Amino acid sequence: MNFIETRGNDGTHPKTVTFSTAILHPMASYGGLYSPQELPELGEDFLKAHLDAGYKELARDVLAEFKIDIDQAVIDEALALYDQFDDPENPVPVVKVKDDLYVSELYHGPTRAFKDMALQPFGVVLSALAQKRNENFLILTATSGDTGPAALETFKNRDNVKVACLYPDGGTSDVQRLQMVTEDAPNLKVIGIHGDFDDAQNALKFLLSSSAFKEKLNEKNISLSAANSVNFGRIIFQTIYHIHSYLELVRQGAISLGEKVYLDVPSGNFGNALGGYYAMKMGLPVEKILIASNENNILTELINTGQYDLRDSSVTSTTSPAMDILKSSNVERILFDMLGAERTRALMQQLDEEKYYILKDNELKQLQTIFSADFCTDEEGKKYIQEAFANGYLMDPHTATCFKTYETCREKPLKTIAYSTAEWTKFSPTIANALTGEVDTHDIDALKSISVKANISIPEMIHSLFEKPVAQESVIDKENIEAEILAFL
Repeated sequence: MNFIETRGNDGTHPKTVTFSTAILHPMASYGGLYSPQELPELGEDFLKAHLDAGYKELARDVLAEFKIDIDQAVIDEALALYDQFDDPENPVPVVKVKDDLYVSELYHGPTRAFKDMALQPFGVVLSALAQKRNENFLILTATSGDTGPAALETFKNRDNVKVACLYPDGGTSDVQRLQMVTEDAPNLKVIGIHGDFDDAQNALKFLLSSSAFKEKLNEKNISLSAANSVNFGRIIFQTIYHIHSYLELVRQGAISLGEKVYLDVPSGNFGNALGGYYAMKMGLPVEKILIASNENNILTELINTGQYDLRDSSVTSTTSPAMDILKSSNVERILFDMLGAERTRALMQQLDEEKYYILKDNELKQLQTIFSADFCTDEEGKKYIQEAFANGYLMDPHTATCFKTYETCREKPLKTIAYSTAEWTKFSPTIANALTGEVDTHDIDALKSISVKANISIPEMIHSLFEKPVAQESVIDKENIEAEILAFL
Protein backbone atom coordinates (compact mmCIF):
# COMPACT_ATOMS: atom_id res chain seq x y z
CA MET A 1 0.00 0.00 0.00
CA ASN A 2 1.19 3.49 -0.85
CA PHE A 3 0.53 6.76 0.99
CA ILE A 4 -0.13 10.18 -0.51
CA GLU A 5 -0.08 13.72 0.82
CA THR A 6 -3.07 15.57 2.25
CA ARG A 7 -2.00 18.95 0.84
CA GLY A 8 -0.65 17.78 -2.51
CA ASN A 9 2.94 17.45 -3.64
CA ASP A 10 5.49 20.28 -3.62
CA GLY A 11 7.92 18.72 -6.08
CA THR A 12 10.55 17.94 -3.46
CA HIS A 13 8.79 15.04 -1.72
CA PRO A 14 8.03 11.74 -3.49
CA LYS A 15 4.47 11.64 -4.86
CA THR A 16 3.81 8.36 -3.06
CA VAL A 17 5.62 6.64 -0.19
CA THR A 18 5.47 3.24 1.48
CA PHE A 19 4.08 2.66 4.96
CA SER A 20 7.57 2.40 6.46
CA THR A 21 8.60 5.72 4.93
CA ALA A 22 5.36 7.38 6.08
CA ILE A 23 5.93 6.39 9.70
CA LEU A 24 9.64 7.21 9.74
CA HIS A 25 9.09 10.60 8.07
CA PRO A 26 5.45 11.56 8.85
CA MET A 27 5.36 15.18 7.66
CA ALA A 28 4.50 15.69 3.98
CA SER A 29 4.55 18.57 1.48
CA TYR A 30 3.36 22.02 2.61
CA GLY A 31 3.22 20.81 6.24
CA GLY A 32 0.62 18.16 5.39
CA LEU A 33 0.23 14.54 6.47
CA TYR A 34 0.30 11.14 4.80
CA SER A 35 -2.92 9.21 4.17
CA PRO A 36 -3.59 5.88 2.43
CA GLN A 37 -3.91 6.11 -1.35
CA GLU A 38 -6.77 3.63 -0.98
CA LEU A 39 -8.26 1.60 1.83
CA PRO A 40 -8.73 -2.18 1.85
CA GLU A 41 -12.28 -3.52 1.72
CA LEU A 42 -13.30 -5.60 4.70
CA GLY A 43 -16.72 -6.92 3.78
CA GLU A 44 -19.09 -9.14 5.71
CA ASP A 45 -17.07 -12.24 4.76
CA PHE A 46 -14.01 -10.80 6.56
CA LEU A 47 -16.07 -10.00 9.65
CA LYS A 48 -17.72 -13.42 9.62
CA ALA A 49 -14.32 -15.12 9.30
CA HIS A 50 -13.11 -13.31 12.42
CA LEU A 51 -16.08 -13.89 14.72
CA ASP A 52 -14.03 -16.37 16.74
CA ALA A 53 -10.68 -14.63 16.26
CA GLY A 54 -8.62 -13.30 19.13
CA TYR A 55 -7.47 -9.70 19.11
CA LYS A 56 -3.96 -10.47 17.84
CA GLU A 57 -5.28 -12.61 14.98
CA LEU A 58 -7.71 -9.88 13.96
CA ALA A 59 -4.96 -7.26 14.12
CA ARG A 60 -2.58 -9.39 12.09
CA ASP A 61 -5.18 -9.93 9.36
CA VAL A 62 -6.26 -6.26 9.22
CA LEU A 63 -2.61 -5.23 8.83
CA ALA A 64 -2.23 -7.86 6.10
CA GLU A 65 -5.13 -6.26 4.20
CA PHE A 66 -3.22 -2.96 4.25
CA LYS A 67 -0.24 -4.76 2.66
CA ILE A 68 2.27 -2.78 4.71
CA ASP A 69 5.98 -3.26 4.04
CA ILE A 70 6.87 -4.55 7.51
CA ASP A 71 8.36 -8.02 8.06
CA GLN A 72 5.86 -10.46 9.53
CA ALA A 73 8.24 -11.33 12.35
CA VAL A 74 8.29 -7.68 13.41
CA ILE A 75 4.48 -7.48 13.28
CA ASP A 76 4.20 -10.62 15.40
CA GLU A 77 6.67 -9.21 17.94
CA ALA A 78 4.71 -5.95 18.05
CA LEU A 79 1.33 -7.61 18.52
CA ALA A 80 2.75 -9.90 21.22
CA LEU A 81 2.84 -6.86 23.52
CA TYR A 82 -0.94 -7.18 23.87
CA ASP A 83 -0.14 -10.30 25.94
CA GLN A 84 1.04 -7.91 28.68
CA PHE A 85 -2.39 -6.30 29.02
CA ASP A 86 -4.71 -7.25 31.90
CA ASP A 87 -6.28 -10.12 29.93
CA PRO A 88 -4.09 -11.44 27.09
CA GLU A 89 -7.09 -13.24 25.62
CA ASN A 90 -9.15 -10.06 25.48
CA PRO A 91 -7.11 -6.85 25.82
CA VAL A 92 -10.17 -4.72 24.97
CA PRO A 93 -13.23 -5.78 27.00
CA VAL A 94 -16.57 -4.44 25.80
CA VAL A 95 -18.95 -3.94 28.73
CA LYS A 96 -22.71 -3.43 28.67
CA VAL A 97 -23.71 -0.39 30.76
CA LYS A 98 -27.23 0.22 29.39
CA ASP A 99 -29.62 -1.76 27.21
CA ASP A 100 -28.20 -0.23 24.05
CA LEU A 101 -24.93 1.32 25.28
CA TYR A 102 -21.70 -0.65 25.47
CA VAL A 103 -18.31 0.67 26.59
CA SER A 104 -15.17 -0.48 24.81
CA GLU A 105 -12.46 -0.31 27.48
CA LEU A 106 -9.23 0.66 25.74
CA TYR A 107 -7.17 1.30 28.88
CA HIS A 108 -6.04 -2.12 30.07
CA GLY A 109 -2.39 -1.66 29.04
CA PRO A 110 0.72 -0.59 30.98
CA THR A 111 -0.08 3.15 31.21
CA ARG A 112 -3.85 2.69 31.76
CA ALA A 113 -4.92 4.72 28.72
CA PHE A 114 -6.03 3.97 25.18
CA LYS A 115 -2.79 5.24 23.64
CA ASP A 116 -1.21 1.89 24.62
CA MET A 117 -3.37 0.17 22.00
CA ALA A 118 -1.43 1.87 19.20
CA LEU A 119 1.84 2.95 20.77
CA GLN A 120 2.83 -0.41 22.25
CA PRO A 121 3.10 -2.13 18.85
CA PHE A 122 4.17 1.08 17.08
CA GLY A 123 7.31 1.33 19.22
CA VAL A 124 8.45 -2.14 18.18
CA VAL A 125 7.80 -1.44 14.49
CA LEU A 126 9.60 1.90 14.38
CA SER A 127 12.62 0.69 16.36
CA ALA A 128 12.92 -2.39 14.14
CA LEU A 129 12.86 -0.20 11.02
CA ALA A 130 15.56 2.06 12.45
CA GLN A 131 17.76 -0.93 13.27
CA LYS A 132 17.18 -2.53 9.87
CA ARG A 133 18.27 0.70 8.16
CA ASN A 134 21.11 1.22 10.65
CA GLU A 135 19.76 4.71 11.34
CA ASN A 136 19.20 6.64 14.56
CA PHE A 137 15.93 8.46 15.15
CA LEU A 138 14.69 11.22 17.41
CA ILE A 139 11.01 10.64 18.12
CA LEU A 140 9.11 13.79 19.03
CA THR A 141 5.84 13.61 20.87
CA ALA A 142 3.51 16.26 22.25
CA THR A 143 1.00 15.12 24.84
CA SER A 144 -2.09 16.34 26.60
CA GLY A 145 -1.48 13.58 29.10
CA ASP A 146 -1.83 10.07 27.65
CA THR A 147 0.33 9.93 24.50
CA GLY A 148 3.46 10.90 26.46
CA PRO A 149 3.42 8.09 29.05
CA ALA A 150 2.52 5.53 26.36
CA ALA A 151 5.29 6.71 24.01
CA LEU A 152 7.88 6.74 26.78
CA GLU A 153 6.82 3.28 27.91
CA THR A 154 7.08 1.72 24.44
CA PHE A 155 10.36 3.37 23.39
CA LYS A 156 12.36 3.22 26.63
CA ASN A 157 15.70 1.46 26.21
CA ARG A 158 14.98 0.59 22.57
CA ASP A 159 17.93 0.64 20.23
CA ASN A 160 18.44 3.40 17.62
CA VAL A 161 15.73 5.60 19.15
CA LYS A 162 15.67 8.64 21.42
CA VAL A 163 12.45 10.35 22.53
CA ALA A 164 11.71 13.98 23.41
CA CYS A 165 8.28 14.33 25.01
CA LEU A 166 6.60 17.75 25.39
CA TYR A 167 3.76 18.26 27.87
CA PRO A 168 1.94 21.37 29.17
CA ASP A 169 3.11 22.00 32.73
CA GLY A 170 0.00 21.99 34.93
CA GLY A 171 -2.14 20.68 32.07
CA THR A 172 -2.12 16.99 33.00
CA SER A 173 -3.24 14.98 36.00
CA ASP A 174 -0.70 14.19 38.73
CA VAL A 175 -0.64 10.55 37.68
CA GLN A 176 0.00 11.42 34.03
CA ARG A 177 2.80 13.79 35.01
CA LEU A 178 4.39 11.23 37.32
CA GLN A 179 4.22 8.58 34.61
CA MET A 180 6.42 10.86 32.51
CA VAL A 181 8.78 12.56 34.94
CA THR A 182 9.74 9.36 36.78
CA GLU A 183 10.98 7.70 33.57
CA ASP A 184 14.76 7.42 33.83
CA ALA A 185 15.85 5.52 30.71
CA PRO A 186 18.84 7.30 29.11
CA ASN A 187 17.15 7.56 25.69
CA LEU A 188 14.19 9.57 27.05
CA LYS A 189 13.80 13.33 27.61
CA VAL A 190 10.63 14.79 29.14
CA ILE A 191 10.08 18.54 28.83
CA GLY A 192 7.35 20.49 30.56
CA ILE A 193 6.47 23.76 28.82
CA HIS A 194 4.78 26.92 30.00
CA GLY A 195 1.72 26.74 27.75
CA ASP A 196 -1.07 24.41 26.66
CA PHE A 197 -1.23 21.32 24.46
CA ASP A 198 -1.73 23.33 21.29
CA ASP A 199 1.55 25.12 22.05
CA ALA A 200 3.28 21.76 22.45
CA GLN A 201 1.77 20.37 19.26
CA ASN A 202 2.59 23.52 17.28
CA ALA A 203 6.21 23.25 18.45
CA LEU A 204 6.29 19.61 17.38
CA LYS A 205 4.93 20.39 13.91
CA PHE A 206 7.36 23.30 13.51
CA LEU A 207 10.36 21.13 14.37
CA LEU A 208 9.16 18.31 12.10
CA SER A 209 9.00 20.78 9.21
CA SER A 210 12.14 22.80 10.10
CA SER A 211 15.01 22.34 7.64
CA ALA A 212 17.41 24.05 10.05
CA PHE A 213 16.51 21.68 12.90
CA LYS A 214 16.86 18.65 10.61
CA GLU A 215 20.28 19.87 9.48
CA LYS A 216 21.42 20.08 13.10
CA LEU A 217 20.18 16.51 13.62
CA ASN A 218 21.89 15.34 10.43
CA GLU A 219 25.19 16.58 11.86
CA LYS A 220 24.61 14.09 14.67
CA ASN A 221 23.51 11.36 12.19
CA ILE A 222 19.98 11.47 13.60
CA SER A 223 16.72 11.44 11.62
CA LEU A 224 13.41 12.84 12.85
CA SER A 225 10.02 11.22 13.38
CA ALA A 226 6.97 11.57 15.64
CA ALA A 227 4.80 9.45 17.92
CA ASN A 228 1.72 11.68 17.78
CA SER A 229 -1.25 10.72 15.65
CA VAL A 230 0.13 12.89 12.85
CA ASN A 231 1.99 9.60 12.29
CA PHE A 232 -0.11 7.04 10.44
CA GLY A 233 1.69 4.31 12.34
CA ARG A 234 -0.58 5.28 15.22
CA ILE A 235 -3.76 5.44 13.16
CA ILE A 236 -3.44 2.03 11.52
CA PHE A 237 -3.49 0.33 14.92
CA GLN A 238 -6.44 2.49 16.00
CA THR A 239 -8.67 1.12 13.24
CA ILE A 240 -8.42 -2.37 14.70
CA TYR A 241 -10.18 -1.92 18.02
CA HIS A 242 -13.25 -0.46 16.32
CA ILE A 243 -13.60 -3.68 14.31
CA HIS A 244 -12.95 -5.78 17.42
CA SER A 245 -15.56 -3.88 19.44
CA TYR A 246 -18.19 -4.45 16.76
CA LEU A 247 -17.41 -8.16 16.65
CA GLU A 248 -17.66 -8.28 20.45
CA LEU A 249 -21.26 -7.05 20.23
CA VAL A 250 -22.01 -9.82 17.75
CA ARG A 251 -20.37 -12.40 20.03
CA GLN A 252 -22.40 -11.15 22.99
CA GLY A 253 -25.63 -11.47 21.00
CA ALA A 254 -26.32 -7.74 21.20
CA ILE A 255 -26.46 -7.36 17.41
CA SER A 256 -26.54 -9.53 14.32
CA LEU A 257 -23.66 -9.46 11.87
CA GLY A 258 -24.31 -6.66 9.41
CA GLU A 259 -26.48 -4.65 11.81
CA LYS A 260 -25.36 -1.03 12.05
CA VAL A 261 -24.15 0.63 15.24
CA TYR A 262 -23.12 4.08 16.43
CA LEU A 263 -19.50 4.70 17.39
CA ASP A 264 -19.34 7.24 20.24
CA VAL A 265 -15.86 8.74 20.55
CA PRO A 266 -14.43 11.26 23.04
CA SER A 267 -12.34 13.46 20.78
CA GLY A 268 -9.33 15.70 21.21
CA ASN A 269 -6.86 15.32 18.36
CA PHE A 270 -9.38 13.22 16.36
CA GLY A 271 -7.13 10.18 15.87
CA ASN A 272 -9.56 7.83 17.65
CA ALA A 273 -12.43 9.11 15.53
CA LEU A 274 -10.33 8.86 12.37
CA GLY A 275 -9.67 5.19 13.12
CA GLY A 276 -13.43 4.68 13.33
CA TYR A 277 -13.93 6.59 10.06
CA TYR A 278 -11.44 4.38 8.25
CA ALA A 279 -13.02 1.23 9.73
CA MET A 280 -16.40 2.46 8.51
CA LYS A 281 -15.04 3.10 5.01
CA MET A 282 -13.43 -0.34 5.00
CA GLY A 283 -16.82 -1.96 5.53
CA LEU A 284 -17.65 -1.90 9.24
CA PRO A 285 -21.46 -1.47 9.56
CA VAL A 286 -21.59 1.97 11.20
CA GLU A 287 -24.60 4.30 11.09
CA LYS A 288 -22.68 7.37 12.27
CA ILE A 289 -19.73 8.41 14.39
CA LEU A 290 -20.70 10.55 17.37
CA ILE A 291 -18.05 13.08 18.37
CA ALA A 292 -18.01 13.99 22.05
CA SER A 293 -16.10 17.09 23.13
CA ASN A 294 -15.66 18.93 26.40
CA GLU A 295 -16.00 22.70 26.72
CA ASN A 296 -13.19 23.09 24.18
CA ASN A 297 -15.93 22.38 21.67
CA ILE A 298 -14.26 23.40 18.42
CA LEU A 299 -15.12 20.03 16.85
CA THR A 300 -18.78 20.41 17.79
CA GLU A 301 -18.84 23.78 16.03
CA LEU A 302 -17.14 22.36 12.95
CA ILE A 303 -19.53 19.43 12.56
CA ASN A 304 -22.68 21.39 13.41
CA THR A 305 -21.93 24.66 11.58
CA GLY A 306 -19.01 24.02 9.22
CA GLN A 307 -16.90 26.70 10.93
CA TYR A 308 -13.47 26.04 12.42
CA ASP A 309 -12.75 29.32 14.15
CA LEU A 310 -9.83 29.89 16.52
CA ARG A 311 -9.78 33.69 16.29
CA ASP A 312 -11.32 34.39 19.68
CA SER A 313 -10.56 31.01 21.25
CA SER A 314 -8.19 29.88 23.94
CA VAL A 315 -7.88 26.52 25.61
CA THR A 316 -10.16 26.07 28.61
CA SER A 317 -8.92 23.83 31.42
CA THR A 318 -11.48 21.13 32.10
CA THR A 319 -11.84 17.94 34.12
CA SER A 320 -11.19 15.96 30.89
CA PRO A 321 -7.78 17.49 30.13
CA ALA A 322 -6.69 15.04 27.42
CA MET A 323 -9.36 16.72 25.26
CA ASP A 324 -8.29 20.29 26.06
CA ILE A 325 -7.30 20.85 22.44
CA LEU A 326 -8.38 23.39 19.83
CA LYS A 327 -6.33 22.41 16.78
CA SER A 328 -7.18 18.79 16.02
CA SER A 329 -4.59 17.44 13.59
CA ASN A 330 -6.51 14.49 12.20
CA VAL A 331 -9.45 16.54 10.95
CA GLU A 332 -7.10 17.25 8.03
CA ARG A 333 -7.15 13.60 6.95
CA ILE A 334 -10.96 13.61 6.97
CA LEU A 335 -11.06 16.76 4.84
CA PHE A 336 -8.54 15.27 2.43
CA ASP A 337 -10.51 12.05 2.07
CA MET A 338 -13.74 13.95 1.43
CA LEU A 339 -12.57 17.04 -0.45
CA GLY A 340 -9.18 16.23 -1.98
CA ALA A 341 -5.70 17.70 -1.61
CA GLU A 342 -6.21 21.10 -3.27
CA ARG A 343 -9.17 22.08 -1.12
CA THR A 344 -7.54 20.65 2.03
CA ARG A 345 -4.39 22.67 1.43
CA ALA A 346 -6.43 25.86 1.01
CA LEU A 347 -8.39 25.22 4.22
CA MET A 348 -5.31 24.35 6.26
CA GLN A 349 -3.41 27.34 4.93
CA GLN A 350 -6.29 29.62 5.90
CA LEU A 351 -6.39 28.07 9.37
CA ASP A 352 -2.65 28.59 9.80
CA GLU A 353 -2.69 32.18 8.53
CA GLU A 354 -6.13 33.51 9.56
CA LYS A 355 -7.07 31.07 12.35
CA TYR A 356 -10.37 30.04 10.78
CA TYR A 357 -12.06 28.44 7.79
CA ILE A 358 -15.66 27.84 6.75
CA LEU A 359 -16.85 24.81 4.81
CA LYS A 360 -19.22 25.22 1.88
CA ASP A 361 -22.78 23.98 2.36
CA ASN A 362 -22.24 20.85 0.28
CA GLU A 363 -19.01 20.11 2.15
CA LEU A 364 -20.75 20.43 5.51
CA LYS A 365 -23.54 18.10 4.38
CA GLN A 366 -20.92 15.54 3.37
CA LEU A 367 -19.29 15.80 6.81
CA GLN A 368 -22.65 15.47 8.55
CA THR A 369 -23.49 12.23 6.72
CA ILE A 370 -20.73 10.60 8.77
CA PHE A 371 -20.48 12.61 12.00
CA SER A 372 -22.75 14.12 14.63
CA ALA A 373 -21.37 16.07 17.57
CA ASP A 374 -22.12 17.61 20.94
CA PHE A 375 -20.09 18.75 23.94
CA CYS A 376 -20.29 17.98 27.63
CA THR A 377 -19.64 20.47 30.42
CA ASP A 378 -17.71 19.50 33.53
CA GLU A 379 -20.88 19.57 35.61
CA GLU A 380 -22.72 17.35 33.13
CA GLY A 381 -19.78 14.95 33.12
CA LYS A 382 -19.85 14.80 36.90
CA LYS A 383 -23.53 13.79 36.83
CA TYR A 384 -22.85 11.07 34.24
CA ILE A 385 -20.06 9.69 36.45
CA GLN A 386 -22.44 9.66 39.43
CA GLU A 387 -25.26 7.98 37.49
CA ALA A 388 -23.00 5.33 35.98
CA PHE A 389 -21.49 4.54 39.37
CA ALA A 390 -24.94 4.22 40.91
CA ASN A 391 -25.65 1.61 38.24
CA GLY A 392 -22.42 -0.27 38.94
CA TYR A 393 -20.00 1.25 36.42
CA LEU A 394 -16.92 3.31 37.30
CA MET A 395 -15.62 5.56 34.53
CA ASP A 396 -13.29 8.47 33.93
CA PRO A 397 -14.37 12.00 32.89
CA HIS A 398 -13.42 11.55 29.20
CA THR A 399 -15.67 8.51 28.91
CA ALA A 400 -18.41 10.54 30.59
CA THR A 401 -18.52 12.98 27.66
CA CYS A 402 -19.75 10.11 25.46
CA PHE A 403 -22.87 9.76 27.59
CA LYS A 404 -23.91 13.25 26.47
CA THR A 405 -23.62 12.43 22.76
CA TYR A 406 -25.34 9.10 23.40
CA GLU A 407 -28.33 11.06 24.71
CA THR A 408 -28.39 13.92 22.19
CA CYS A 409 -26.94 12.75 18.86
CA ARG A 410 -28.55 9.42 18.04
CA GLU A 411 -31.29 9.57 15.45
CA LYS A 412 -32.10 5.85 15.54
CA PRO A 413 -32.43 3.34 18.43
CA LEU A 414 -29.29 1.45 17.45
CA LYS A 415 -26.71 -0.14 19.72
CA THR A 416 -23.93 2.30 20.57
CA ILE A 417 -20.26 1.63 21.32
CA ALA A 418 -18.69 4.30 23.51
CA TYR A 419 -14.92 4.33 23.85
CA SER A 420 -13.38 4.57 27.29
CA THR A 421 -9.97 6.11 26.80
CA ALA A 422 -8.58 6.07 30.33
CA GLU A 423 -8.89 4.14 33.58
CA TRP A 424 -10.41 5.85 36.62
CA THR A 425 -6.94 6.02 38.20
CA LYS A 426 -5.71 8.67 35.74
CA PHE A 427 -8.19 11.35 36.87
CA SER A 428 -9.05 10.36 40.41
CA PRO A 429 -9.63 13.85 41.96
CA THR A 430 -12.45 14.54 39.48
CA ILE A 431 -14.04 11.15 40.11
CA ALA A 432 -13.63 11.44 43.88
CA ASN A 433 -15.36 14.81 43.75
CA ALA A 434 -18.26 13.28 41.83
CA LEU A 435 -18.59 10.29 44.15
CA THR A 436 -17.76 11.71 47.59
CA GLY A 437 -17.89 15.50 47.20
CA GLU A 438 -14.26 16.00 48.24
CA VAL A 439 -12.48 18.90 46.55
CA ASP A 440 -8.85 19.92 45.88
CA THR A 441 -7.75 16.38 46.66
CA HIS A 442 -4.30 15.16 45.68
CA ASP A 443 -4.30 12.16 43.37
CA ILE A 444 -3.01 9.70 45.97
CA ASP A 445 -5.74 10.64 48.47
CA ALA A 446 -8.44 10.56 45.79
CA LEU A 447 -7.23 7.14 44.62
CA LYS A 448 -7.55 5.79 48.14
CA SER A 449 -11.04 7.21 48.71
CA ILE A 450 -12.31 5.82 45.39
CA SER A 451 -10.70 2.48 46.19
CA VAL A 452 -12.71 2.33 49.41
CA LYS A 453 -15.93 3.70 47.89
CA ALA A 454 -15.88 1.34 44.92
CA ASN A 455 -14.24 -1.60 46.73
CA ILE A 456 -11.57 -1.77 44.04
CA SER A 457 -7.79 -2.02 44.25
CA ILE A 458 -5.41 0.64 42.98
CA PRO A 459 -3.26 -1.00 40.27
CA GLU A 460 0.34 -1.40 41.40
CA MET A 461 1.74 0.45 38.37
CA ILE A 462 -0.23 3.52 39.51
CA HIS A 463 0.30 3.21 43.27
CA SER A 464 4.07 2.82 42.88
CA LEU A 465 4.37 6.11 40.95
CA PHE A 466 4.11 8.12 44.16
CA GLU A 467 7.22 6.45 45.58
CA LYS A 468 9.46 6.84 42.52
CA PRO A 469 12.03 9.64 42.34
CA VAL A 470 11.54 12.39 39.78
CA ALA A 471 14.14 11.90 37.04
CA GLN A 472 12.94 14.53 34.55
CA GLU A 473 12.76 18.06 35.97
CA SER A 474 12.83 20.30 32.87
CA VAL A 475 10.07 22.92 32.68
CA ILE A 476 10.84 25.66 30.15
CA ASP A 477 9.39 28.41 27.98
CA LYS A 478 8.24 27.13 24.59
CA GLU A 479 10.81 29.33 22.82
CA ASN A 480 13.57 27.17 24.35
CA ILE A 481 12.30 23.76 23.23
CA GLU A 482 14.71 23.30 20.34
CA ALA A 483 17.76 24.21 22.44
CA GLU A 484 16.64 21.87 25.23
CA ILE A 485 16.26 18.94 22.82
CA LEU A 486 19.64 19.60 21.18
CA ALA A 487 21.28 19.75 24.61
CA PHE A 488 19.74 16.37 25.44
CA LEU A 489 21.13 14.89 22.21
